[in-house]
Amino acid sequence: MRNTGIKPDVIFKNFWRDNGHFASLFNTVVFGGKTVIQPEALKELDTDVSNFIKFGKYEDSLTRTRDVVKKAAHDTDFVILGIENQRKIHYGMPLRVMIYDALSYLKECQEIAGKHKEAGDKATAEEFLSGLHKGDRLHPIITIVLYYDEKPWDGAQSLKDMIGDMPSEISGVFSDYRMNLLQVRESSQYHFDNEDVQTIFEITRYIYQGEFAKVKKFYGEKTVKSDVGAVIGVMTDSSLIIEEALESKGGINMCTALEKLEEKGREEGKLEGKREMILAFLKAGADTWMIKKASGWSEEEIEAIRRKME
Repeated sequence: MRNTGIKPDVIFKNFWRDNGHFASLFNTVVFGGKTVIQPEALKELDTDVSNFIKFGKYEDSLTRTRDVVKKAAHDTDFVILGIENQRKIHYGMPLRVMIYDALSYLKECQEIAGKHKEAGDKATAEEFLSGLHKGDRLHPIITIVLYYDEKPWDGAQSLKDMIGDMPSEISGVFSDYRMNLLQVRESSQYHFDNEDVQTIFEITRYIYQGEFAKVKKFYGEKTVKSDVGAVIGVMTDSSLIIEEALESKGGINMCTALEKLEEKGREEGKLEGKREMILAFLKAGADTWMIKKASGWSEEEIEAIRRKME
């Protein structure tokens, strides 16, 4: 994808910062369509979970930043929710998510211990050891890995998937860690109650499958919001769609954008065909004048192809 000046991560973060978008994703994928997370109950959290780790003589600093993290009030307490956007298959993803979650838990532990220290709370010998008091409790963390690519995910989906064969005695007591993986290409079973989120997943799937006719059928008369179009552009690796979306003020027509994309593909195909023709001429020993006359390309362009051969 050609550089548009705006990083894909920024486009994603801006979209998922919207509480309506964020709540719809979690309610649909994690909670089976139940409205467990209310948009108005969401509050954005710091995405930096970097920390300093020390065990005895071992010391290390870990620098980690999550994509989007929010706190959701639920009943009398809250839950921490995170999204990790993933373009490529990551064969260590369950471990990566586990580390992110563990660092978030560690951060909360340190915050609780810090509050006790600041308040001058009395602690038993056992409480002093960890900084946590007996009644202290952490908050649950739920992370969704949002994988967007045409290629199906063939990597591990849990820590156990990353471990070699284990005898039943070991497997039975092994502490697994499963990640919540959402593949855009295989998301047709979900129906998001937020129109923007539904539009992104549906159009992206159609483009992955090459079903442009369905985009024209269902979205031909609709204007897609600019931020929605930009996310579709990132998910489909199309700088043209991203540019169309970012340059538009009132939204874009996806059919028009796809027609431009198809035309661009045809032009690129023609150029590639000419390059192959010139390459064949050069391999056959034809002189530059003959190639120039047959292709209509300049001597500089022909020489550039010749240099790549050498």
